[in-house]
Amino acid sequence: MFTVKAVLFLLNLYIHLICGIPHLSKRAPESQGASIANQIQRDLGSRLSPGAMIYLAHDSPYQYANIRWSAAQHPDFAAVIVPAIDGDVAAAVRHANRINIPFLAVNRGHGTTIDMNNLQHGLNIYLRNLNSITIAPDGKSATMGGGVYGDQVIKYLAADGKIAATGSCTCTSVLGPALGGGFNRYQGFRGLMTDNILSLTLVTANGTILTTSPTQNPDLFWAMRGAGHNFGIVTSFEYRIFEDETPVWWVGSLIFGKEGMDDVFRVLGEFNVNEGGEQDRRVTFYTVFAADSEGGDAEPLLIVWIYFAGSAFDALAYIQPLLALNPKKSTNQSVLYTELADAVGTGMNSPVCSHSGTSAATFPVGWKEYDVQTIHQVYDLYAELLSQHPDFKDSVMQFEAYPMAQVRKVKEGSTAYAHRENGLLVSLLALYNPSSANDNIAHDYGTKIRKALLPQEQQLNAYVNYAYGDETTEMIYGYEPWRLEKLRGLKKEWDPRGVFGWYHPIR
Repeated sequence: MFTVKAVLFLLNLYIHLICGIPHLSKRAPESQGASIANQIQRDLGSRLSPGAMIYLAHDSPYQYANIRWSAAQHPDFAAVIVPAIDGDVAAAVRHANRINIPFLAVNRGHGTTIDMNNLQHGLNIYLRNLNSITIAPDGKSATMGGGVYGDQVIKYLAADGKIAATGSCTCTSVLGPALGGGFNRYQGFRGLMTDNILSLTLVTANGTILTTSPTQNPDLFWAMRGAGHNFGIVTSFEYRIFEDETPVWWVGSLIFGKEGMDDVFRVLGEFNVNEGGEQDRRVTFYTVFAADSEGGDAEPLLIVWIYFAGSAFDALAYIQPLLALNPKKSTNQSVLYTELADAVGTGMNSPVCSHSGTSAATFPVGWKEYDVQTIHQVYDLYAELLSQHPDFKDSVMQFEAYPMAQVRKVKEGSTAYAHRENGLLVSLLALYNPSSANDNIAHDYGTKIRKALLPQEQQLNAYVNYAYGDETTEMIYGYEPWRLEKLRGLKKEWDPRGVFGWYHPIR
């Protein structure tokens, strides 16, 4: 018998993938770190606007600004600058270049690539105060600061009856996901987050402030939408917004045992992209393998969540075929979109958005359709991970199925995002107690599961925002020779020294 508490526990396991768990970044060693920090405070301070701030390791805000999603990623910062205007960001970049130290723009701290662990004695350019939102007079776009985040944007726009494409977890930033593509719950209606960007104001590698759009620096605008972390620090951006035509959403969950796997994925395949079909734009499926909350030797469970933009009656076409498979437990409710994240445990006040010390690593693979035989192999590897390594009991194996019709309406080569053909995002999220031994176990099983997910002839397509950090440039940014040549040429032009090299750098 599954209690409500058990169902919520299992839901929280999945939500770790969307929201993550913050952890403090490493503090620079006293000798070198203190020297760099004092130099930054002495020389950079006079170049900043009156509203900007600099924090060193002994300041309380320094600790807060360095809270990260996961303990496995720990960039090492000597100091934190909190810009008040875009000119402060430019001054910080120029100063870091002048004294030859690395820097990283930080908002909510959710990036999980291991590339960040190579950053030593650097400068944290903390964007949180660049958080303005101004709706255009025609109500079709809004100009937002580079530090805005999901919950802020949703609530601000809702007051005017508007919505925008934001990530599933409201404690994450908007730009972090958007610059790498940006899957989202409104994807069936509005496409990827990156496709909703109209223009970007950014600071380049040499500290210049400029604007990119289809008419201003268009090649750079192309690169920013899909590989944007490689080219600049966005201080503000113009973003499409829309009338909220689906204010009520229906959400449900169904829990199955291993024995139901074949039938569940058969039904999901009929709803999704198998045989070249198109998933209903109103519905998104999140399916995971998760540990049984009863513990012991129980086999992992199969859990399906359905997010539907509409009424419970309209959602029946998706819930009834799965209910006919006799799940062990099911739940459902209708909520306003503004309350959706809180209702499913991905809101600002949810436990998974609070501070903790768990490590996280993600290993994504893009799929075109479900392959049940392969899914069985993956299930067995996942079950082995849980049984042999108890520290990984909160890990989940995820199959995300988003509506793709709007995504594919955008021409394949019109942005740097390369994986529009992949309708399914499959990934292991390893969640574990921090240790170097567990880091190795996570990588080992992530590699095994990826190998199982990919036939020998299939190339690995790794979603930018989930990529682990050991992937090649081709795996993340696409295999087409013209695309790689263009990206590498633009990287050489706009960032010849590779100062933006801490989040899946183009090589």
